[in-house]
Amino acid sequence: MSSEPLLISLLPDTATLSIDDVTIGGVSLRDLAAAYGTPLFVYDEATLRSRCREAASVFDDGVAFASKSFLCGAMARLAFEEGLCIDVATGGELDIVLRSGVPANRVIVHGNNKSHDELERALAVGVHRVIVDNFDEIERLRSLVTPTSPLSCLVRVTPGVEAHTHEFVRTGQEDTKFGFSISTGDARKAISFLREIPGVTVHGVHAHIGSQIFETAGFRETIEILADFTSDDDFDELCVGGGLGVAYVANESSLSIGEWGTAIRGAAKEAGIAQSVRLLGEPGRSIVAQAGVTLYRVGAVKPVSQRTYMAVDGGMSDNPRPVLYGSGYEAFDVSRPLAGRPQPVRLVGKHCESGDVLIDEAWLPQETGVGSIIATPVTGAYGYSMASNYNRVPRPAVVFVANGEAREVLRRENFDDLARLEV
Repeated sequence: MSSEPLLISLLPDTATLSIDDVTIGGVSLRDLAAAYGTPLFVYDEATLRSRCREAASVFDDGVAFASKSFLCGAMARLAFEEGLCIDVATGGELDIVLRSGVPANRVIVHGNNKSHDELERALAVGVHRVIVDNFDEIERLRSLVTPTSPLSCLVRVTPGVEAHTHEFVRTGQEDTKFGFSISTGDARKAISFLREIPGVTVHGVHAHIGSQIFETAGFRETIEILADFTSDDDFDELCVGGGLGVAYVANESSLSIGEWGTAIRGAAKEAGIAQSVRLLGEPGRSIVAQAGVTLYRVGAVKPVSQRTYMAVDGGMSDNPRPVLYGSGYEAFDVSRPLAGRPQPVRLVGKHCESGDVLIDEAWLPQETGVGSIIATPVTGAYGYSMASNYNRVPRPAVVFVANGEAREVLRRENFDDLARLEV
C-alpha cells in the first residue's frame, strides 16, 4: 500500500515529472496519448540502448537479447546496433528478426520443439548458434546437417537448480520441459550424439534456471555445476541464460545487468573456468521492462461495498502477467504525477472476465476518474509480446521516444486487421 507519489526509480532513465505531466525521452505522455490514442506502449530508446550496452560490456561477444520479452523490427535492430545477438525461439521470431535487417550470423535459435522447417531455415540462413534441446531434435539435425551445411550449437542442460521465483517460470529443475538432465546422464549422451554428426560443432552448454530472479545464489550454483560437468570437454562457450529480475513495485529492488554479469564472472573464476571460455547471458526483461510504460484512459468508476473498481480501455489482452503470475504493478495519473495517491482502487480492464485485473489495489490521486490518463510503469517486458485479441480487441500501438521525438514502430491494429484471416 502506498499513498505517496510514484517513485521515479520505476520510470525510464529519461523520465521527468512536473505538476501536470510526465515526459519520457523529452516527449509529453499527455501529448502521446492525444496523438496515438490509448492503450499505448511507450518505450524510452535511451534506456533500451543503455541496458543493451551494459550487457555487451559485461559479457563476451555472443551475449544475446532474449527477444521473447519484446520483439519488433525496431527493437531487433536496436539491440543489434548496440552489439548484441538476438535470441529467438520460433520460426516467426526468426522471420521478423531477419526481415528487420539483422544478419543471420547474429541470431541464436532456441525452442523445446523446433520443427524440421524451423531447423532447415536456421541452417539455410546460417544462424550463429542453435541451442539443442532434446533427442528428437538431434535426430532432425542428423538428417539436415552436412559438412556443406554446418551447425554451431550449444547443448541446453538442466542443472537441477530450483530458482527462487514463480513456479511457472522456473526452468532449471529436473521436472521441466527444457533441456537435457545432467544428473541422469542425458546431457552427456546428447553431447556425444551431436559430436558424431559430421558438420556439427558443439561450442559448450547452456542453462537457464528461470525468470524474475533477484539473487545471484542460483546462478553461482549453476556455474559450479556446469564447471564440474564440462571440466574435460575443452568447450569455448558457457551460457547462463537470462532470468535477472526487475523491480515492478516500490518495495522491490534488483541487481543491474552489470552487477549480475560481474557476479557470473566471479563465480566462473572461483569455479576454475578458463578465461578463454566465453561467458554469455541472455537478458531480456532486464533490458526492456523499465524502458516501457503503458498508457490507458479511464472509462468507468464503480464503487461497490467492498472497494472501488476503476476500468481502463485495455487489460489482460495487453498485460496478461497479473492474470498468469499474480504480478504486481504500480499506477499513476499522468496529469498529477507529483500528487499524493490516497485513493485505493482495483484497476481493471474492459474484458469479459472477472479476472481481468491489472492491479488488485492501485493507489491514485483523489481527483483521478473518468477520462484520466493512467500509466503503469515497468511494462516493457511481456506485455506487447504476450498480447492477444481476446474479445476481438485490437492490439495497441507502440512508440519509441528519444531526443524530444516520437516514432511509431508498431501501429495500432484495427478491425480490418482482425478480420484478415477470415475465409
